[in-house]
Amino acid sequence: MSCRWLARASCSLRRSEMANPWAGEVAVVIDGERRVLKLTLGALAELEAGLAAGSLVDLVERFEAAAFSTRDVLALIVAGLRGGGWHGRSADLIEAEIEGGPLAAARAAAELLARAFMMPEDR
Repeated sequence: MSCRWLARASCSLRRSEMANPWAGEVAVVIDGERRVLKLTLGALAELEAGLAAGSLVDLVERFEAAAFSTRDVLALIVAGLRGGGWHGRSADLIEAEIEGGPLAAARAAAELLARAFMMPEDR
């Protein structure tokens, strides 16, 4: 499992939107509020349990091949929010406005996934 797509994801995030990359965090603005996302072990387990098909490796492969779905993006955003301390559900985000739109959400999801699986020496 490589993270060669990390460079594409990270260069697209504005510096002001970045959280602590050394801790695997990514920040997004949802409904005007800056939120920190992080994929903790519990959040990853919850994410994997909620995937329609496959495993986390399959999810990474979909992102590497740019073959991910909006469902994948939303699942990653929700898992990252929950890992960051949020107690909501994906249904709570149906009407939410993510700054930068779907493209920014996909970039944040890719960055979050990459940071969760990067070795410390690669960060």
